[in-house]
Amino acid sequence: MSACSHLSSTRLSPATPASEVYKEECTLCFDSQDMPEGIDVCLSCFNGGCAGSERHHAQLHYDKTNHPIVLNIKRIAKARKNDGSPPPAKITKLAIEVESEEDMFDFITEAKCYGCGGVEIDRTFGNLPAVIDSVMSALSAKRQSEVKAWHEEITSCSHTENVSQSNPHKVEALSHCSNCDVKDNLWLCLTCGNLGCGRQQFGGIGGNGHGLNHFEETRHPVSVKIGTITPEGGGDVFCYQCGEDRVNPRLAEHLASFGINIATQQKTQKSLGELQLEQNLKFDFSMTTEDGKSLDPLFGPGLTGLKNLGNSCYMASVLQAVFALRPFQDRYLSVAKEHMAGCRDKPSSCFHCQMGKMADGLLSGRYSQPPQASGDDEQVRGQDGIAPSMFKSLVGKGHAEFSTMRQQDAQEFFQHLITMIEQKERAGGADPSEIFKFDVEQRLQCLECNRVRYRTEKNTSLTLRVPANPIDGQSDGEKPAYHPVAFNDCLGTVFNDDIREYKCPHDNKTVSAKYTTRVSTFPDTLLCTMSRFVLGAGWVMEKLNVSIPAPLELDLERFRGHGQQEGEEALPEDSDSAGSGAPQVDALALDQLMGMGFPEIRCAKALLATGNNGAEIAMAWLFEHMDDPDIDAPIRASAAGSGAGGASEGDIQQLTDMGFTAAQAERALKETSNNMERAVDWLFSHADSMEVSESSAADDRPSQPDNRPAKYQLVAFISHKGTSTHCGHYVAHILKDGQWVLFNDNKVVHVPDIAKAVGEAYIYVYSRIA
Repeated sequence: MSACSHLSSTRLSPATPASEVYKEECTLCFDSQDMPEGIDVCLSCFNGGCAGSERHHAQLHYDKTNHPIVLNIKRIAKARKNDGSPPPAKITKLAIEVESEEDMFDFITEAKCYGCGGVEIDRTFGNLPAVIDSVMSALSAKRQSEVKAWHEEITSCSHTENVSQSNPHKVEALSHCSNCDVKDNLWLCLTCGNLGCGRQQFGGIGGNGHGLNHFEETRHPVSVKIGTITPEGGGDVFCYQCGEDRVNPRLAEHLASFGINIATQQKTQKSLGELQLEQNLKFDFSMTTEDGKSLDPLFGPGLTGLKNLGNSCYMASVLQAVFALRPFQDRYLSVAKEHMAGCRDKPSSCFHCQMGKMADGLLSGRYSQPPQASGDDEQVRGQDGIAPSMFKSLVGKGHAEFSTMRQQDAQEFFQHLITMIEQKERAGGADPSEIFKFDVEQRLQCLECNRVRYRTEKNTSLTLRVPANPIDGQSDGEKPAYHPVAFNDCLGTVFNDDIREYKCPHDNKTVSAKYTTRVSTFPDTLLCTMSRFVLGAGWVMEKLNVSIPAPLELDLERFRGHGQQEGEEALPEDSDSAGSGAPQVDALALDQLMGMGFPEIRCAKALLATGNNGAEIAMAWLFEHMDDPDIDAPIRASAAGSGAGGASEGDIQQLTDMGFTAAQAERALKETSNNMERAVDWLFSHADSMEVSESSAADDRPSQPDNRPAKYQLVAFISHKGTSTHCGHYVAHILKDGQWVLFNDNKVVHVPDIAKAVGEAYIYVYSRIA
C-alpha cells in the first residue's frame, strides 16, 4: 500500500442522495463490476470507468480530468441458499422497491490513485472512509433512473375534474351489470350511476363492453371500477373520452352522491395497471420450432441481446434493427474510440458517447459469450445480454413517454431516435439517418380542365393502411378475426389513384379531381410501417391482428414519380380564402390522414400545428395530442398564425443563436404560429428539406434525379404481440450473414423459418439492392 501525496491535494466530498454515482458499469462501455477487473469509480465526480487493460476507460477519464483518486469495486455473486422458503411475490403494481444487494453479492473494494500509476492507497486517510461509504451506500445512477421511471404518474383530466352528476341517487344493486349477468369487471358511471360491465381484459376476465356502450349512447365519460375503490380515496378510474386511466380528485364526493361511503370500501379486484403489467410479463414469442425443439442460441459479434429493463422491448427491437444497418455501424462503431478520446462532455450525457457505447455493446461480440456450463446442465443457456439503461435515460430525458417504464410504440420511438440523430448530427455532416429519407410526390389533376399540381414532401417511412376484412362468424376473444391481406393491397392504400371532390381554382367550382401518390426519390433503406393500430370505439386505439405475408424482395418501380410532364398545364394556387385569415390546410395531406380514420377537424389541426408539412409529421403530432381537451374544438380563424410579422426580435434572435439563418427562423415561426417550442421542433425536422436563403422563404429546387432500380430486399422486421401499443411485447427478426436471427430481449436465436413471423410484422426494413 502506497503513501499518496494526491490525497491531501485532492478535494473529495461524500456522495449525496442527488449525486449520480456510476458504480455498476463503465459510462463508455458495458464492462461492469461483475467482471474480474471491476469498475473504477472516480471519487471526485463519481464517473465509472472500466479497469481492464484492453480498454481502460478509467485511465482515459483520468487523462481528461486529472481526477486521481478512485474506488475499484468488484461484485461477486453469493451462492444461493435453498432454505425451502417460498419465492418472492410477483410485482403487483407499477412501481418497484429499492432492493438491497447485501444478501445477493459480496463486494471487494480498493482505493487507488491514478496520479501514482494506479497503485493501491491508504483508504483511512482524511475523509476518504466517509466518501467510500457514501459511494457504496448510494443508489446508483442506473437504479435512480429505474426507480424514477417505474413510478408511473396517472393524472387527472378535465373530464374527471368536472364530473356533472345530473341525478344523484342511491345505487341499490352493485352485484352485476345492469345489461347482463356479468358480476366482475363492473364500472360505475359517475355521471348517472349506471353499472356496466367492462370489455374483456387480460387474464380471462370477462365482459361484454356495456360500460363502453353506455358512454357511446350518453357521452358520460368517467367511470370507476367497483372492487378497486379503497378507503384512502383510491380507485381505478377510467375516462372513456380520453381512453386513459385517470385520477379523480373528488372520487369520495362523487361516490357519496350514489350512497357509497368510500371509508367502508375494500379493494377486491385488480386494477387495469396491475392487469396490464401481469399480462406484459406473460407475453412471449415462441422460442421453439414447430416440433417442439428449442431454437439454437447464437453468440458472437452482432449477436448481443438487450436485457429488458421493464417494458423496454420496444426500444430493444428498434436498436437491434438500426445497428444491423451498415451506415449506423460505420458512424458509431468505427469512430467511437476516436470520439471518446477527445470528448470533453460528461460521458453519460453525451449522445455520441452513448451511441458509440451501444454500437460497441451490440456489435463487438465482447458481451455475447456462451455461459459456462454448470453441473449436469446439458442444455446450452442463452446469454445475459447488456442493459441499455444509460442509453434509455439519455434518449428519453424530458420526453413524456420515453422517460417512463411504460410500454411504448416502437414506430414512435424509431421516429424519435431518427429526430435525435438528425439534431445531433446537424453540424457534423455524417447523419446515418439519411438512408431513410425519401421524397413523396403528390399529384392532383382536375378532371374538368385537366390541369395539374405537384407537391413534394420529405418522408422517413412509408405508412401503409391495412384493408382488414373480418371473417364472418369468427373472433379472437372479443376481437374479430380477419382474412389475410396481401402486401400489395397495403401498398395500394397509398399508391392507388383516388377520385375526390375538389374546388378547382381555375374553373372556380367544385369538380372531381384525381389524387395520385408516387415516390420521386427512393431511400437506401425503406421503412414500411403497417397501420395495425387503428381508432376504435370511443377513439381508443385498437390493434388489427391480420396476417400480411410480406415479400422478401420488393420492386417499387411502378410507383416511381416523374414530376410535371411536357404538355401538362399547372393549376393556379388556391386563392379562395387568401386574405380572409382562414387557416390553409394541405388538401392532399388532409385526405391521407382522413383515410387513416382520423376525424377531419383533428387532421386539420395537426397539419396547421406542424406547418402543413405532410401527413407523416402531422400524424406524429396527432398521436401526441390525442388527449388534448380542445382536440375536437372548432378551429379559430387565427389558427394559421399571422405570419412572421408577429414574431418578436427576441424569438428570431434565439433561433439564430442556435445556428439557423434569420430567414429560416422567420419561416419556422410563421409555420408554427409564432410558437417558439414548435418552431425549434419544426426547424430540426426540416433542416435538410428547407435550404432557405435570405431572399427566399422556400426551396423550390428539384431533388437530384434518382435513376437506380427501385428494388429492395427485406433485412429486418419488428413484430408485436398484444392488444395495443401500451401492452404486449416487441421482438426483432434480422437477416445476418444469410440466416434469420430472432432478437427477443436478451434471447438471441437462429430461426430456420420466418414464413409465419413475417406475416405478423409491424415494421418492415427493406434495403435497396444495388
